[in-house]
Amino acid sequence: MPPFSRLHAIDPARLPSVWRVQDLAAEAAVLPTGHATLDAQLPGGGWPVGSMVEVLQQRAGPHVWQLLLPALAQAITRQAGPVVLVGAPYEPFGPSLQAQGLPAERLLWVRAEKIAARLWSAEQALRCGEVAAVLAWLPKAKGADLRRLQMAAQQQRRLLFVFRGVEARSDASPARLRLLVEGVDCLELHILKRRGPPLESPLPLPAHSARVAALLEARKRRGVNPAPAPALVRRSHVLDRTAAFT
Repeated sequence: MPPFSRLHAIDPARLPSVWRVQDLAAEAAVLPTGHATLDAQLPGGGWPVGSMVEVLQQRAGPHVWQLLLPALAQAITRQAGPVVLVGAPYEPFGPSLQAQGLPAERLLWVRAEKIAARLWSAEQALRCGEVAAVLAWLPKAKGADLRRLQMAAQQQRRLLFVFRGVEARSDASPARLRLLVEGVDCLELHILKRRGPPLESPLPLPAHSARVAALLEARKRRGVNPAPAPALVRRSHVLDRTAAFT
């Protein structure tokens, strides 16, 4: 019997094609989030295109635009169609979004209460050729439902965000990227799942976009106190492109 050969340690730097545990995986296509600290922690450096991103929240609605608006403003420059909102808890305030790069006419708000209607609407939107992105609030979606949406996003190379409650944290999910969003003014982002090592500490993100922050700073330098933010309401008059399902 031949003697056993000795095992030799190999320098990982000599194996560039090997994915090391401490490395983030590469993504085929990404869209920068607009938040440098977040991009640095995401595989490929941005939101994965063609894969579902799952966002968990204690209460539906807060921080959605703070988190996603920079990327959505980029997405509409790449696709001619709308950003589709399925089951959004609040009607977006068009003037504010337009001032930050997302015109109200590029939004399509699908109002649907039943989960089956929301799932159908989200899947059909993903299969539309010119849709820029789909944002779907699906608190009662099951694993099989999410897998259908993940498959549609992958087949059509779409940007897809699914919002669920924090109680879904222990549920299995086909999403390659799962986030938990917390905080009031300063947003705290927990990366629960990514293609790479876990992130132990939450990421803080600014309370305002760079444009709004610059405006507030300019007012501060001039000694002008900013007007108090209006209370969040469920209805407004800014969107006339609304599809309703019962």
